[in-house]
Amino acid sequence: MHISVKCFATLAKHTPAGADRYEVADGATVADVVAALGVAPAEVKIVFVDGVAAALDAALRDGCRVGIFPAVGGG
Repeated sequence: MHISVKCFATLAKHTPAGADRYEVADGATVADVVAALGVAPAEVKIVFVDGVAAALDAALRDGCRVGIFPAVGGG
């Protein structure tokens, strides 16, 4: 199946080529995608699947949109 995936802020470098049609196995979870992209789970603060906050164990469906965000700080 294919999903759209985008990493933001300090994780942006992990956004893959072909991110609009990223292939994952049937039954894949957000954690599977995070691992495949080489992102340490501890670096992930918020994940959205189709615009809704999701946990790392959330199952993905064909065509869904995944956004992966780190913790951000400012001053």
